[in-house]
Order: sequence, then structure tokens, then C-alpha cells
Amino acid sequence: MITFKETGLNPEILKALDDLGFVNPTPIQEKTIPYLIEGENDLIALAQTGTGKTAAFGLPILQQINPKENKIQALILSPTRELGLQIANDLKSYSKYMDKISVAAVYGGASIDTQIKQLKKGVQIVAATPGRALDLIKRKVLKLSNVKFLVLDEADEMLSMGFKDDLDAILGQTPDNKQTLLFSATMPKEILRIAQKYMNNPEEISVGKKNTGAENVQHIYYMVSARDRYLALKRIADINPKIYGIVFCRTRRETKEVADKLMADGYNADALHGDLSQSQRDYVMDRFRRKHLQLLVATDVAARGLDVNDLTHIINYNLPDELEVYIHRSGRTGRAGKKGISISIIHSKEKSKIRTLEKKVGKSFEHQLVPGGKEICEKQLFNLIDIMENIEMDEQQIEQFMPEIYKKLEWMSREDLIKRFVSVEFNRFLAYYKDARDLNVSAKSSSREEKSKGGRRRGRNDNFQRFFISLGTRDKLNAAKLIGLINDNTRSKDIEIGKIDLMKSFSFFEVENSQADIILKSFQNAKYNNTRISVELAQSKGEHNEKRRENKFEKRKDKRQDGFKRKRKRI
Repeated sequence: MITFKETGLNPEILKALDDLGFVNPTPIQEKTIPYLIEGENDLIALAQTGTGKTAAFGLPILQQINPKENKIQALILSPTRELGLQIANDLKSYSKYMDKISVAAVYGGASIDTQIKQLKKGVQIVAATPGRALDLIKRKVLKLSNVKFLVLDEADEMLSMGFKDDLDAILGQTPDNKQTLLFSATMPKEILRIAQKYMNNPEEISVGKKNTGAENVQHIYYMVSARDRYLALKRIADINPKIYGIVFCRTRRETKEVADKLMADGYNADALHGDLSQSQRDYVMDRFRRKHLQLLVATDVAARGLDVNDLTHIINYNLPDELEVYIHRSGRTGRAGKKGISISIIHSKEKSKIRTLEKKVGKSFEHQLVPGGKEICEKQLFNLIDIMENIEMDEQQIEQFMPEIYKKLEWMSREDLIKRFVSVEFNRFLAYYKDARDLNVSAKSSSREEKSKGGRRRGRNDNFQRFFISLGTRDKLNAAKLIGLINDNTRSKDIEIGKIDLMKSFSFFEVENSQADIILKSFQNAKYNNTRISVELAQSKGEHNEKRRENKFEKRKDKRQDGFKRKRKRI
């Protein structure tokens, strides 16, 4: 293992790294720093979140910045405010012994006037979110004609957040002779498109395999009914009393509901979602970073760009619709050589997703049983004993009270005293988990699924009912929007949703038999984008008849549209 002194960095940077306690570079830093110091070619670097990417590109850029030139020489684009601020602060720490190096962070949610003033004073390095960067470019404040380095950090995250057009616009404003550095955890097609369009013969450096999960993460899944998902979450928290992690939910409303339930049940938790103001978001994140919160319940969008160390667990309250998102979620734990656990709470219909994820991540997922009451009580009891054994005592302060305490408790035996002391903290667990039922669901039903060559199932699971809905991809419907539509109309997150088939003008989805009546009642007067929609039980007539139905539905729509056009002409 080499040291930073062997990477070619100058003495001023090495002194700052020494102050920070950095001795040995991480694998991505070891490969990237010498390459960027010596070479001028573009670079694609693939590494998981939390592997030290900021120093990997930041240190060689700092070494090559000209402090006498008071113009923007490096632009670093990142998906979120938090990550942009972190990058700027890290670069300031690395350059504290370098003269006249100025770094600015520009992002939405803060005063643009203040950021404009800072840029006009003159900076060499700007860390920016794409939206704010484009806004400042249009105002002719962020001038990129002298940019020598362009960094796309967490490039896959920026694309998944919808910044594709912004990135194209920004990249089009940069000089052709710059060095472009693309850092990403995964390599989707859009990343390849950017590389082909805006990069010149880029070198590729990879730490680990493409699109795979972190090596130090253990992957576990529990299989329960949808209605028991929250109960399973509580048991996961209770069996891990020292848990420090993020719980990922699909929607803002679900995030708030789960967090509210956890707080009401006495758990040290809070929510992070898009409805929070920036000050509320900062407050929640500050509490979480200081470990004043054990569980942060969040949506994927709200959690993007967060950089929190030492997370013990990532809990997927719902599996993400895009499997690459799972890699980002699980990569938030198991950093810097430490071990982490990624847990998924699934129902039997999602077993196939687990198998697909295993191939994607490159690791086996362990099916564990949701712990029972006795197991949880035992774990909590011994955790309480550990806390008591290791607690720090102020003997001088407490000594003055001991005579009265001895007198008060002298009638008790040693055994009785220990039992009563433990019961003070432990009675609520004993009461809650008395006669606790088994939450585990058998996976037998999911093993019945068979698929034809075209990918559709031949047989149906008897536990699920199939529904027709008069919306399709033409209406900009996708799986996530359909799930949200079901959740919103049923006012429930406990609907167990099975297979979804999206077609042009209509779609099919499955729910558990016991919840079929809820679907029919909830969608009686439902609307989507102010248009009435129809939901009804689907006829099980096979793929051929479904295709005929789609064609018939398409013709009916086209006929109505043609009639409407003719009517307008007559008017």
C-alpha cells in the first residue's frame, strides 16, 4: 500500500492531508491521482459512493490550478446541494496551505444574489448543482471560457434526477480543450452517451466491477405480507438496538407516515422528503449526522447526495423500481473498510426481483426470518446490561446520595434488586412482545410462477387478482406512477401489488385477493390529470386476446380523436 507522498502531490497539499490524518490513499485515489497529475486525457472513473472520489479528482486539480489567474478554471457538477457543499468544503481543507486558491459552492435553495457577488469577486473552482449552474450561465455570471477541468460527480445520480438537458446545455458552453472527468457508481446507457458526445478517448479506471454493490455490504431480505411491513420494520429496529441507518420509502407520504409512526412508538427517528423547507431539511440532517437520530426515513430523491459515515444499516421498506437505485442505497453503508447491512422487506411476489438484484450486485442475498418476541427481548435485555456495565460514573457526585439509597433498598435481596432494576427499562418490551405472532410468509406461492419465451407468465398466482386500468405509456404512465395512483386512491400503503404490465393505451396490475374490493371501490370516480379513468377486473384470456384488446382500444381512441377533429372543422 502506497502513501500520499508517493502519488506526486506537492508539499502544501501533503501538509493539509497530514493535518487531516490521511496517510494512505483509497484504491480509487491511488489509481486516479497520479494519472491526472501526469496526463491530460479525459477520464471515466467507476467507484461506489463513499470511496474517496472527492480527493481523487480534487487533489490533482488543486495542484494544477493557477492561483495568479483569477478566473474559473474548474467546474465540478454534483446532483445535490449537500454534495456540492461537501466538495467545496473538502477542497478548502485540502488547499489551506496554498496561496490565493478560492473555492465557491453554488446551488438552489440559497440566495442567488450572494452567490453572484462571490463569483464576481473571482474564484478558481466552482462546485455547482446543474440547475443553479445553468441559471448563472444564462445570467452571464458563471463564465466557463477558461475552464480547464470539468468534473461530473455522481453522474448517474444527476441523470436519474432529470438533469440530462441541463448537463447538455452546460457541457455545450465549455471549451473543447478542457479535461473532462466523469465519476459514477454505475454505468447506464446515458452515461455512455455523454462520454461518446463530450469526451475525447477517455481512459477508464474502475474500482470493483461495473454496476455492482460494495464488497463490505451484507444483503438480507425478509418476506412478509404487505400489511405487516411496518411491524417487520419495528422488529428489525428492536433486534438491532445500536442501529444507525436510513429507511428508504417510495413516496413522500409514505415516508412521513412511517416516520410519524416510528416517533409515536418511541423510536429515535425523523423524515426527510421533498415537502420539507431547506431549513427543516438542514435541521433533520444535522441531528442525523450528530447521531441524535438513529433512523432517517427518506425518499430516494431527498436522500441523494447525502454523505453520512458509519451507517450500520440501509433498510429498503420498498424495493426501488429501478434496480440501479438499489446499488446506490446499499452503497451508503459498508464504507471505508467497515461492514454494513442492506435489508429489504419484501412480499412473495418480489422474490424474482431479489434474484435479478443478486445478478446485478454480484452477491447472494440471504433470506432471514423476521425475529420473534423472545429473540428480540433477549437481545434488548443484554444490550441494557452492556449499557449498565459500561456507563461512566461520577462517584464523587453520587456518593453523597448512597446512604439514603442503601437505606431505601435494604429490604430487597440482590436477586430482587437486579430484577426490578432491569424491569424499569425492559417491561415495555416484555409487554409488547408477549404472544407476538409470526410475521414470516412462505415463499412457496412465488415458486409457482413460470414464464413463457416472451417473458409473460403462463400461470397466475391464485393469491392475486388482475385488474385492467385505462391508462398506458401514451399517458406517460410508468410503474412508479401507477403504484402512486393506487396508493393515493386507496389511501393506503398496505396494498400488496404484484405484476405490472404497461401497454400503450391501457395497463394491467395485480393485487392480493383480499384487497380486490378496496381497489374497485377506490377507483369508482378516480381521475388522472383531470381525466376520468376506468379500473375493472381483467379477463384472463392470454396474451393474444390482450393484444387484440389493446388494438381495439387504440382504434376506439383514434376514432374518437378523428371525430373530434371533424367536428372542429365543421364548427
